[in-house]
Amino acid sequence: MGQISEADIKLLWGRAGGICSNPVCGKDLTVLNSQLQWFQIGEMAHIIARQEDGPRGQTGGGSNAYENLILLCPTCHTMIDKAPAGQYTQEILISWKNDHETKIRDAFARITFGSLDDLKREIGFILLDNHQLYEEFGPKSVAAQDPESNLWKMWSEVKEKSLVPNNKKIIKIIQGNLRLLGPEEAKLFFRFKAHADGFEKNQYSRLDSYPLFPAEFAEVFRI
Repeated sequence: MGQISEADIKLLWGRAGGICSNPVCGKDLTVLNSQLQWFQIGEMAHIIARQEDGPRGQTGGGSNAYENLILLCPTCHTMIDKAPAGQYTQEILISWKNDHETKIRDAFARITFGSLDDLKREIGFILLDNHQLYEEFGPKSVAAQDPESNLWKMWSEVKEKSLVPNNKKIIKIIQGNLRLLGPEEAKLFFRFKAHADGFEKNQYSRLDSYPLFPAEFAEVFRI
């Protein structure tokens, strides 16, 4: 029957923002426990069932590709699969997925600021969060140098579930406030955007290289 590829898993979770795609739910699907371990409660539901006689089944069954998957919480997954035939159709689930991903993508584009200083302050807080995560879990962290620590194992999770979404947030917020940027701030923003795009792609499919984080961007937009 095959399995869902790692690339499709990361794409689905990334575009859904780790949030249930049911428009009346919106549950956060990743949780950090008291032992600082991430665990996922989300489920990748098939829009067209893998089995012909499954929910929304068709001749030949549905694929395991991203296009046939929707990210849901366990409750909503059970609900759509146990509901009477025709209640949650293929068209409804595709609409849920598309609308949700658009909402996630555009969530921060509508935030506007009255001054460059206010914009910098908002971006500075997000950059501070990224920096703290890098310092605690990154390849140069104390945990990574300690052979008895297992915190370094969380780095991949932190990149996918915190750094990539944070970078997207920064890009969306600044894109919605480009009118406030001067020439130098604009140049640094586009350098950051090139880095963030490459950083995200590298999580889905390993790249030979991508632009490094521009330290000057953090200097200009720091708190």
